[in-house]
Amino acid sequence: MKKYQVCAIGNAMVDYELEVTDELLSDHNVEKGFMTLVEEDRQKELFDALGGHIKKKQGGGSAANTMSTFSKLGGSGYYTCKVANDEDGQFYIQELINDGLDTNLDPSQLEEGNTGKCLVMVTKDAERTMNTFLGITSNLSEENLSEDSIKNAEYIYLEGALVTSETGIIALKKAKEIAEANNVKVALTFFDPAIVKYFGDQMSDLVGDYIDLIFCNEEEAMLFTAKENLEEAIDALKQKASQVAITQGENGATLINGDERVSIDPHKIVPVDSTGAGDSFAGAFLYGICNDLNLERSGKLASLVSANVVAKYGPRLEKSTLMAFKDTI
Repeated sequence: MKKYQVCAIGNAMVDYELEVTDELLSDHNVEKGFMTLVEEDRQKELFDALGGHIKKKQGGGSAANTMSTFSKLGGSGYYTCKVANDEDGQFYIQELINDGLDTNLDPSQLEEGNTGKCLVMVTKDAERTMNTFLGITSNLSEENLSEDSIKNAEYIYLEGALVTSETGIIALKKAKEIAEANNVKVALTFFDPAIVKYFGDQMSDLVGDYIDLIFCNEEEAMLFTAKENLEEAIDALKQKASQVAITQGENGATLINGDERVSIDPHKIVPVDSTGAGDSFAGAFLYGICNDLNLERSGKLASLVSANVVAKYGPRLEKSTLMAFKDTI
């Protein structure tokens, strides 16, 4: 039995979440519904212009949100990332510890610099728009990888956002190489439509000829495959991955495992904030397939968890809530 069920590699961001209006986004030339990389000055300018009223401060990063859900459900996980020796960096490490995750980070060995920050702007329709200053996480490289942790995992989970960084994509490729050489399954999240749209070549290069599991939403699936409808996109994705998990918002989700296909019904909720919905879906789904739940039960757990994330502010649920959900599936 391996030490870890999932070893993930991703960005380390501290999320600062604010409630905003569509008008404010338009007035400040913010592209709604997308994740946009910005410089620190631009992020501060937006923060000040939008009023600076923080609804929630929390450790973030897509893969970190996934691993938080996975670990709180009872999964054994390891998270590889990079933070700076500043207040946000120390805050971030404590968040990982609180979530029960092992990590490559040593609080006494952190570099000087700025920990990444994500300004998460949520509108009344529950859609989230992110402006992200990567800070020191943009320098995450293969030197930050723990080869032993990758070898001692059932899955590695790669955050697609890292393809935007020259050192980040090298780290992802190296992690995939180590995993494949040691019979460790490889899972990848496309992360955001903007990443697939503007870094499609890098994403395709990372996927290569084959990958074990792809997580994406409907828009990302069609962007990546350059198909005009979901069915064509699914056919194309099946040529690249043995398993595919596609979230479809109010239409639920579609899960593929070889020739098996399962449709997961959505949960009726009042949407508040979609931040982290796809991340939490991935975390719960990974927990299911790593703990002998079949495709349908894994998908039902993932759908229930992600729906409840959307029904609140912030990308993560409490452990007690997640543990209670397990008993209903």
